[in-house]
Amino acid sequence: MGVKILNATMQKFGAPDSIIHQSGCWSVLLRPAQPTLGALVLIAHEPVQAFSALSSTSFAELQLVTGQIESALKKAFQYDKLNYLMLMMVDPDVHFHVIPRYAQDRQFNGLTFIDTGWPGQPALDRVNPTDIAINQLLKEKLLSCWE
Repeated sequence: MGVKILNATMQKFGAPDSIIHQSGCWSVLLRPAQPTLGALVLIAHEPVQAFSALSSTSFAELQLVTGQIESALKKAFQYDKLNYLMLMMVDPDVHFHVIPRYAQDRQFNGLTFIDTGWPGQPALDRVNPTDIAINQLLKEKLLSCWE
C-alpha cells in the first residue's frame, strides 16, 4: 500500500508501519499501545484542528470508513461494544481513538487481552503488553478482515 499522506499525528501513532487502510480523507492505524484488543486510531488527512472544519467530503467518507472499521473489528475480534473517542488534547490533527470493548477477556496469538475499564470508560492508561511482532500480527489480522 502506498502511503497517501503522513501527518504528525499519524507519525506519533507509528505510521507508516501501523497503517491498516487509507482512503482519500482518512487513515486507519493500529494503535501501538493496546488498551483493548484491536484498538485503532482514525486520523483525518485534512490539515484542520477542529472537527467542524472538516470538509463535507471528509464527513461523507467518515461513514464509509467507520463501516469498514466496525466490520473488520467484528470479524477479527467479536467486540461487544465500540467506543470512538475524540480527545485531541495532545495531538491537534482531527482523530478518533477507536476502542473495541469486551465484557470478557480475549485471546490472540497466545496472549490474553483484558478490557480493564469494562463496563465503564476505557482505561487508556492501562495497556495490554504487545511488541512489534504482535502488533504486526494484529495488523495482518485486521487487513485480512478488511472489506
